[in-house]
Amino acid sequence: MKRVPEPEFDFRLLAGILCGSATVVLAMKWMRRRRTAGKIRAAQARREEGLRQMEDAVRRFQRQQKGVNMNKILSLSLVELTAQLKDGSIGPENVLCAYMWKALEVHRQLNCLTGYLPECEDQVQEMKKQKEKGLLYGVPVSIKEHYGYKGHDSNCGLACYLGIPESTDSVIVQVLKKQGAIPFVKTNIPQSMFSFECSNPIYGQTLNPLNHKKTPGGSSGGESALIGGGGSVLGFGSDIGGSIRVPASFCGLCGFKPTGGRLSLKGIAGPVHGLLAVPISIGPMSRDVDSLVLCMKALLCEDLFRLDHNVPPVPFNAEIYSSSAPLRIGYYDSDGYNMPVPCMRRAVQETKMLLEKAGHTLIEFTPPRINYMSTELYMRGLFADGGSTFLDAFHGDIIDSNLQPQISIYKLSRWTKKILSFILRPMFPRISKELDALCGVRSAKEVWAQHAAVQMYREEFADEWKSLKLDVLLCPVLGPALNIGLLGKMTAGGTNTHLFNVLNFSAGIVPVTTVTEEDEEQLKHYKGHYNDHWDKLLKKAATGGVGLPVAVQCVALTWQDELCLRFMKEVEQVTHMSKMKF
Repeated sequence: MKRVPEPEFDFRLLAGILCGSATVVLAMKWMRRRRTAGKIRAAQARREEGLRQMEDAVRRFQRQQKGVNMNKILSLSLVELTAQLKDGSIGPENVLCAYMWKALEVHRQLNCLTGYLPECEDQVQEMKKQKEKGLLYGVPVSIKEHYGYKGHDSNCGLACYLGIPESTDSVIVQVLKKQGAIPFVKTNIPQSMFSFECSNPIYGQTLNPLNHKKTPGGSSGGESALIGGGGSVLGFGSDIGGSIRVPASFCGLCGFKPTGGRLSLKGIAGPVHGLLAVPISIGPMSRDVDSLVLCMKALLCEDLFRLDHNVPPVPFNAEIYSSSAPLRIGYYDSDGYNMPVPCMRRAVQETKMLLEKAGHTLIEFTPPRINYMSTELYMRGLFADGGSTFLDAFHGDIIDSNLQPQISIYKLSRWTKKILSFILRPMFPRISKELDALCGVRSAKEVWAQHAAVQMYREEFADEWKSLKLDVLLCPVLGPALNIGLLGKMTAGGTNTHLFNVLNFSAGIVPVTTVTEEDEEQLKHYKGHYNDHWDKLLKKAATGGVGLPVAVQCVALTWQDELCLRFMKEVEQVTHMSKMKF
């Protein structure tokens, strides 16, 4: 019987198939990139059209209301402004015109706006017909890009969310409107909002109003830039690791992160949902503490409690805020893991002395296990899935250069992170531990264990706090404003703010001093606690900061938001009195 020869394997056919498959993959990637680029161009065109509408509105208002002193309006504090709006000394259309005019000027310098909300023009006319005037009657307010506003995107700086207008206002925007506030612009953010920088491929880089070589911070950087430049009297940000507090610190503002859950998150967009280990908060930013207090009084109202049943129906407690009883204040100028640069430590020590002179008791406090909190609770909790959900939002997107270092690490396989963590452990223990934490957890059992660990740490921290009978805590914040392009390469600098997200404590920022020549000289000798890559980056990023604002962080326990604000006011007052003497 004749043997049938076996067919030869056609390597040319295989090569053709592989080449064809590769060509198809490359073609699909090219098409996705092209679609993304098209969506970005369309978004940029919408922004430019909106800003032209805004300019037209300003010119129209100016023709109708001749002789209005806009600079006088812009010089008023929020409390002064609301008083004059309510007694009719100033018309709401004049205030809106003044802030639109100033916001456009600031935007041209800093690139801080993502869009105009033209509905504000109709709102201001409707408001004049109403008899009841809310606590924020006639006040133009700015909102961070991801706050839901009907008919406008909440894209989080990501192309995949472009062109999807919101069907309704977020609860906070609804409450603001009911209190008479007029949302008039949205402000810029870092791509995905997981960064202390402020840039994205859609709207570009936002600059610091006090020094254009510095970042305004993130992720509420557009807000801090606009308010710091005088283009808004009251703005709203969000905070999952310091995203209200760091921009406030960088731009010389007061910013407040309430206890997570005190204000509604309904209608607030984000690239990752379902995070329980690290609660997110939303809150106000302004030029002084009184503005934050007025804002919180306005927001904590029946409308908020009715619109979101998840928010505890607890109005603002004016009695706690108005108390003048001396406080027992814990303090520290370094958490033992991430050493602040010299000016930030000086700010804490000087504020401590001023508070003691004012009759308060200051007790040194050591926050427990910050290295454990930073890696095992914050980072592992935030990236419990190894970052896969976060990375999904970037599919087919253009990665912002400031975020690229982080994205490159998140994309590494679990085993690659483990191996690199092992190799780096002897020389760079902080970086090693963070790489291991970025592996996340592997099962529901481990998720529950991680959540339990967070709760145990909260109890441990609170027990230490109560053993010293503390009312509040004074500590540093990241700052001063850092040079653009370096924050994406380090994450350890955020431990001073990350801590209070894990704990879900209320926390706020108050500027107290400025960077001096002596601070700059001392910075040359800065080595941090580890003298590792992150410490060297922080030193490099902080250089050239003479004259920039320096802030401290004020903290109170969970649900003690009014006490935190009261403490912030104490710090603001003793600082002001100290400056008056000189």
